[in-house]
Amino acid sequence: MQQNKLPERYIYPAVFTYYGPGKEIAVDFPDLEAATSGIDKEDAFLSARKLLGRHLVILEEDGEEIPAPSPLSEITLEENERSVLIDVYMPSIRMAQVNRSVNRTVTLSAWLNIAALDNVNFSQILQDTLKAQLHLG
Repeated sequence: MQQNKLPERYIYPAVFTYYGPGKEIAVDFPDLEAATSGIDKEDAFLSARKLLGRHLVILEEDGEEIPAPSPLSEITLEENERSVLIDVYMPSIRMAQVNRSVNRTVTLSAWLNIAALDNVNFSQILQDTLKAQLHLG
């Protein structure tokens, strides 16, 4: 079965809400039901970009429909709000998602577990053994 080619880049509007000096800046993605914040403009922007990438890659993985971004001209703003376009380059986010670590539960004999506890890196042995078993180098 051939999978549709996924977009390399997404661009969505975000609403930055400013509450005053010394207060965090709230960031909301009205099209995605996703929100974050930052301690200043730069932190808010970086948090928004990170959230956008993570949110979209999860939607992709789950096969969910990804809504079309609203035009900035259609975003209604309050006096303390500004709309900003946030873009994410998805190939690097998808690769990070593939390379992330996951937890697996394994069952061992109690005596074997006790014998190995202080001397063995279980994760490394499992990874090395799986790579060898699957001929992955």
